[in-house]
Parts: sequence; C-alpha cells; structure tokens
Amino acid sequence: MKTIIKIDPMTRIEGHLDIEAVIDNKKVVEAKSKGTLYRGFEQILTGRNPIDAVQITQRFCGVCPTPHAIASSQALDNAFGVMPPDNGRIIRNIMQGSNYIQSHILHFYHLASLDYYRGPDIPPFVPRYEADYRVPETVREKLVEHYIEAYQIRLKAHELCAIWSGKMPHMASITPGGVTIIPRIDNITTSLWRLKELTDFIDNVYIPDVITVGQIYRDYFQIGKGCGNYLSFGLFDLDSEPEVTKRKRFFQMARMSKEKVYPVDVNQIAEDVKYSWYDSSSHKHPRQGDTTPNPDKPGAYSWLKAPRYNGESYEVGPLARLKIAYETRSNPKINQLIDETLNKLQVGSDELCSVMGRHIARALECKVVADEITGMIMQVKLEEPVCVPHQIPDSGEGMGLWDAARGALGHWIEIQNQKIARYQAIVPTTWNASPKDDKGQAGPIEEALIGTVIDDTNNPFELARIVRSFDPCLACAVHLAEIGKSEKTFRVI
Repeated sequence: MKTIIKIDPMTRIEGHLDIEAVIDNKKVVEAKSKGTLYRGFEQILTGRNPIDAVQITQRFCGVCPTPHAIASSQALDNAFGVMPPDNGRIIRNIMQGSNYIQSHILHFYHLASLDYYRGPDIPPFVPRYEADYRVPETVREKLVEHYIEAYQIRLKAHELCAIWSGKMPHMASITPGGVTIIPRIDNITTSLWRLKELTDFIDNVYIPDVITVGQIYRDYFQIGKGCGNYLSFGLFDLDSEPEVTKRKRFFQMARMSKEKVYPVDVNQIAEDVKYSWYDSSSHKHPRQGDTTPNPDKPGAYSWLKAPRYNGESYEVGPLARLKIAYETRSNPKINQLIDETLNKLQVGSDELCSVMGRHIARALECKVVADEITGMIMQVKLEEPVCVPHQIPDSGEGMGLWDAARGALGHWIEIQNQKIARYQAIVPTTWNASPKDDKGQAGPIEEALIGTVIDDTNNPFELARIVRSFDPCLACAVHLAEIGKSEKTFRVI
C-alpha cells in the first residue's frame, strides 16, 4: 500500500520548501520538491535603471547576496561593454571567497549538523525530531561546542567581506566596471588577520568534524545520489576576457555527464514550466524568458521553474565543482586533498555522489577557497584603479555567469530606452530543487529522494538529511502557500 508523506515546511534551510514523497514498501517511488513562495523580483526590476539591479538582486537572499551582486554586475559589464581593471576583478573575487567561507560553515554547523547529533534540551536545539543519532557522547559535546563557536567564525567571514564591500549582508561597493572601494594597507593587513582565524577553524575544526560525522554515518555515502549530471559556471576570474564563456577561472566553467567533462554551451539552457505556477512558455532560454504567475494552474506544484541543459537535469554546487576539478586534474592540490580525505574515510571517489559526499565536498572546498584568498589579497595593488567609467546604453543585452556557494548562477538583462526591459535569473536552487520538466523528468533533489528506504514513515528523517545536503536556498529560487491535504504531514525541526 502506498503512503504519501509531506514535510511542510522543510526547516533549517533558506526559504520555503515543501517535500512530498510517495512511499511503497518503505521505499520512495515518487517525489515532489515544491517551492511555496512567490516573490516577483523580475517584475520589481522591470522599468528601473539598470544599475539598480546590482542592489535589488542582492535582496534575493541575505545569506548569499554576494554572488548576485557579482553576477548582476557582470551582466551589466557585458551590456555596457566594460571590464573591471585587475584590482576590481581581484576584489570581487575576495568578496565572493569570504561569502563562500561564511556560507559553507553556516550550512554544516547551523543547518545540517543537527541531523546527526542531539543538541542540549534548550532552544534553539528543541523542539526537534528524533533520528538514528549515533554520535558518541564525547564527540557530541565537541560538536555542540563547535556549533556555538561557528557563530563567531561566521562573523569573521562577514567582516572579511565587509572590509572590501562596505557592509554585509548586501554589499555597497560593487558597481558595473569594478568596485568603488579604494584599497589601503590596513585593508590588506586586517584581511589577512581575519583569514588566519578562518583558516585555523577550517583546518582544525570544520574538516575534522565533517570527516568524523562521515565515518560514523558511512551508509550515507550510499544514499541520495541524485541525477548524476553536474554543472558549474566557474569561480574566481583570473583574466579580463570580455566573453564570459572563454574567461579563465580558478574553478572552470564545465559540465559533467556520465563521468566525462564537457564545455558549457550557454545556448543549451532552457526552462520548462509545465509543473510550475507560471503561464510562461516552456523551452525558453532565459534571454527570452518571462515570468507570468498563475497560482491556479492545473497540475502545477511549485513556484520554481525547471531549468535543463540540453533537455537534462543537472546538479550544481560544491560537489559539481570538486568533481569537475578532480576529473580534469586542473589543480593538483585539490586532487591531493580529495584523495587524502577519501583515504581517511575509506570510500571511493564515486561515493562522493551522495548525502555525505556533498558535506565532504563543501568542507574541502571551504579550505581550497580560504587558501586561495590569501594569494588574492596579496595581489591587490595600492593606488591602482579599481573601476572603469561606464555609460548606460540606449539598448543592449548582458549576461553574468558565476558560481554562488550553492552552485551555478546566471543573470540575464535586456535594456531598452536605458531601462530594464527584461531581467531573468536562474539560481543554484532552481537547478537543484526544480520540479519535473515537460517530459516528466525529475529535478536533482527529487531524483535523489527516489529509491530511498524509509525505516519509519512516521519519522522520515532520511528525507530531511538528503534535502539538506543540497543546502537549498528557496529565497533565491522562487520568484501563497499551496492549500491541500496529504496522508501524513510533518513539521521538521
């Protein structure tokens, strides 16, 4: 007999997500990922001064405003025909790197780690659902201590970004053509001081904690694989090539299918909306996309659209970036770090495609990024330009492609009469938490849930662990709550 389980809302994520799963003989046979909030930023942006987009798109999310500021600025760079000078390019990279550190530490300690151990019987650790907690008491006590310590560490990462961005969240110093901050020697010295604290925590606390949890929950290297395709738009510009798809980046722009790496053809991206609450047409590239909400659309179940690459679903995020880097051997240090960690865990590289693999990838990437920022800070040249002049064209189009902490992020702008005529964004969680496409093909989170064995349908903690491993950010992805009934409804804490 089939049972429908509905987790509503999914907590300890950013935004409003509802998960529905059909269980047959204790196994998930169908899953739905439902974004349940409409925000309408596309309509807010239409008709405004194009430069406003840099600030407005940051308000997609308070956790990850930085990549939206950069992707939006890149779209405007493209539309205005300008490129930042070296200082502007490097400082943007430093801002983004600090946001990665903050976001990754936030995800493990304050969003996902409590899936694996009990906190104290006081708020914010209660109320909670019960799971198969296996962590020994001595380890649990250390994890709780690190949970609390991580709040201060995240503050240091925010401060590192604010040194260059003016404030966090929502940066003030980024603009088309570069940045507005004039670097001084104290920017460099105080950044390096904070970065040392961050690096010490990552190396000596964060990575060891994730490895410890991975060793205890080794079976979660076999759970939640997903669609098996991976996409990255790349991270950290290393040159000033105007064409974004040809630009050299520290993490390269690439996709991976059937364990082989291929270049990205942006023209192969399109969005389906058969199961989304929109009257927009399916199969449209975001350059031509539009956002026409219809909350009463028959058969629809999500405010997320379904982006696809050449008709296939792709997972994005830290796992995608590290798998591509590992397969291409583009950075020997990354391969060495991954191999050493896999050896400690006694798992193969193929087992990274899993719940626990996503946590491992995020922690290792945090170290790689922190180490890279040190060199970036030393590349900033005092008394050299940080921005180039720009003018708003009467008409034009622009595209910004970038990897946020959670994965591939694209911003597309069309300008007419010096105003925004169209603005579309495909964010990481639109890829990962997308509903079925017009062919009925499940999105990556839905695919990761299918086949999961649920030991207790009254307490489906396995589903929560899988979903949280993707680090969903629905605030970015959805643009009304569904009214309905299901056999079982859970409020997951």
